[in-house]
Amino acid sequence: MSSTSSAVPAPARAPKPKKPFYRSFGFQITIALIAGILLGILALNLGPDAEGNPNGLTATLSTIGSAYVTLLKVAVVPLIFLAIVASITQLRNVTNAARLAGQTLLWFGITALIAVTIGIVLGITIQPGSRVAHDELTTGDPYAVGTWWNFLKGLIPQNFLGLTVSSSADATTGAVTSTVGFNILQVIVISVAVGIAALKLGKRAEPFVVFTQSSLKIVQRVLWWIIRIAPIGTLGLIASAVVNYGTDKLLTLVWFVIAVYAGLVLVLFVVYPILVRAHGLSIKQYFSGVWPAVQLGFVSRSSIGTLPLTERVTERNLGVPREYASFAVPLGATTKMDGCAAIYPAIAAIFVAQFFGIELNIVSYLLIALVSVVGSAATAGTTGATVMLTLTLSTLGLPLEGVGLLLAIDPILDMGRTAVNVAGQALVPTIVAKREGILDIDLYNAPRDGEPFADDSEEELAAARA
Repeated sequence: MSSTSSAVPAPARAPKPKKPFYRSFGFQITIALIAGILLGILALNLGPDAEGNPNGLTATLSTIGSAYVTLLKVAVVPLIFLAIVASITQLRNVTNAARLAGQTLLWFGITALIAVTIGIVLGITIQPGSRVAHDELTTGDPYAVGTWWNFLKGLIPQNFLGLTVSSSADATTGAVTSTVGFNILQVIVISVAVGIAALKLGKRAEPFVVFTQSSLKIVQRVLWWIIRIAPIGTLGLIASAVVNYGTDKLLTLVWFVIAVYAGLVLVLFVVYPILVRAHGLSIKQYFSGVWPAVQLGFVSRSSIGTLPLTERVTERNLGVPREYASFAVPLGATTKMDGCAAIYPAIAAIFVAQFFGIELNIVSYLLIALVSVVGSAATAGTTGATVMLTLTLSTLGLPLEGVGLLLAIDPILDMGRTAVNVAGQALVPTIVAKREGILDIDLYNAPRDGEPFADDSEEELAAARA
């Protein structure tokens, strides 16, 4: 892997004809957000039908949103597997692969430490747990608990694709529903093992390597088709959020919501821009490049579901080499969560302590920081802010039933948390690539004109890097 930026200017390319504003991806997403909010308000005012079921508009919007997230998740496993295997087989051309991995993990830790420090300061300053009436909240046991032991067990693949099956029974009818999912951490472990094996085999694995690279291009093309209908998915997702969450749940825990979102805003719009600028990069280009993934992360509330788009903007917009991006972004989607694993658990743990009248000392705050920096990896197989929060609470010895206090508004917070997660997952590879001299500066600074990517075809991308 060598630097694609040099002192020799790239050949001038004829400017592409200006597209009508209504064909701009950014414009379409914005219109979808506005239309989704309006349709959500309309569906909310229509209320349930005579039998208490969601009205037709609500059901339609929910189906559109969930179907789009499902489409994205379908692409996750083949994308991660093929991208990681393809990138590892090309490591023979990379002289600094180990250094790249080490720098990536280091910057994951640095940014997490900054984020958790902001969370601790806000929790101590705003005192959200002291501003609520105890009779307005109900404690409850968490639905999942994060432990270090579960992390170690989760590293061991249960099957080739890291598939998981869970069953749940309906309390009324007794019907059992089975859901098939996947453990993204196990997929990464399997992909790395297959990639290393192919690398060691050398020429004997060449047919497999060629097949993998061709398959990756096919998956990326299908993924591009899915991304192009993002405005439709956005409309359904944001409308469903308006219907499901409204504003009532915010009133009781308004100070907690303010504290969390203040931390998210500070990290996304202050810390990240400072880091971008400190590395000599344009803040405007960073945000315009990463924004399609941030928007989708906000409305979908899923870092894993947004992963295909995050990887694409990191490579196509921010100029991170494909061989590195295909490793760093999937790893970040499971272990780099400044919103869910740093800001939120810090403020939430302080909230729970204040609610129960438990005094925290300097050691407690240091433990919160430690768990936030290294603990997100422990919940990678079952990612989620609740799992991360229970890990923090158990480490501090705080009551786990305090999680129940916050579950009612968790979806509202999860939108902002996921947006910050996604932005950070693209930021770190960009910083590391710049520090190592392998960032494509020309592509990073390329005009986008409202398009989701600087170049929308393999041919244009090749020309941009020529």
